[in-house]
Amino acid sequence: MARITLRQLLDHAAEEGYGVPAFNINNMEQALAIMEAADACQAPVIMQASRGARAYANDIMLKHMMDAVVEIYPHIPVCVHLDHGNDPSNCMTAIQAGFTSVMMDGSLKADAKTPADWAYNVGVTKMVTDMAHFGGISVEGELGVLGSLETGMGEAEDGHGAEGKLSHDQLLTDPDEAVKFVRETKVDALAIAMGTSHGAYKFTRKPDGSVLAMNVIEEIHRKLPNTHLVMHGSSSVPIELQEIINKYGGQMETDMGSAGRGNPARHQERRAQGQHRHRRQNGDDRPDPPRAAGRSKRVRSAQISEAGDDGADQALQGTLRTVRHRRHGRPHHAPPRFGNGEALQVRFPRSGFLLKLG
Repeated sequence: MARITLRQLLDHAAEEGYGVPAFNINNMEQALAIMEAADACQAPVIMQASRGARAYANDIMLKHMMDAVVEIYPHIPVCVHLDHGNDPSNCMTAIQAGFTSVMMDGSLKADAKTPADWAYNVGVTKMVTDMAHFGGISVEGELGVLGSLETGMGEAEDGHGAEGKLSHDQLLTDPDEAVKFVRETKVDALAIAMGTSHGAYKFTRKPDGSVLAMNVIEEIHRKLPNTHLVMHGSSSVPIELQEIINKYGGQMETDMGSAGRGNPARHQERRAQGQHRHRRQNGDDRPDPPRAAGRSKRVRSAQISEAGDDGADQALQGTLRTVRHRRHGRPHHAPPRFGNGEALQVRFPRSGFLLKLG
């Protein structure tokens, strides 16, 4: 099957009724583990690399790793996605390196720290979609700044994240602006801000509407029923793994996003003091996500992607259906769960739903 685009995968996910997790990789071991899990689940998969991962592993190494995994698992459709591209040139070099999908995160300026205004975001995102769509590459855009509704602060992922205090308006995507943004940029998928954030520490209490604005997702979907939505910061670290980490010398506090209790403010303080114990070689503070948060609730049919000729699309759809249904008929898709066990119960009738783990 080899590589497919994000749009092709999310169109099929919407039609067949499943959510899609996206896994960040830095090395061969992670890529092989993800593909082994995808093979065990008979599921398509999104493997994504950040700017930090590209700098650490090198685009040439990443390209050959992706070539290898699709050769080892020819029956598993794989989307290779750039996570949080910070400017059009970064997206262009990813396309040149063989990525089938790119994210142009224009919610922040090119320094990946300063919140951008509307005109900047629309301008750079449209530039990337115009460029990428000529080559059949999918584009994810972002509207709203990722961060905690509790603290009003962003959380950096691999050096990408807003700095300073953020307003409530910045932390929540406006549904009417989302409609205008998709219309002007022609993105294939839209990442929105609704209270999730990167990192292992999510909430100090059981999430409710004041810290996790599920109503924002519902309203955006109501206004954009055929647009695929992306939720970043969807993973958590299970309490049993936290106990193992701490047993062997880690100092990982727990919180409601990690199936326990904790204090994100204390986490911020420790990071500021340089005391974080989990920094990886590529500069990312987050532990690698140990597992997906789960699958999204079933959705009804969606439009099929128009990418490629009809014959190619029919072949792709057949392969995706074969992968999904190879084991004992249609698999059951339970709603994803936050670390505290609370299930996501939002329905998405005509759009796909992508969970970005981190």
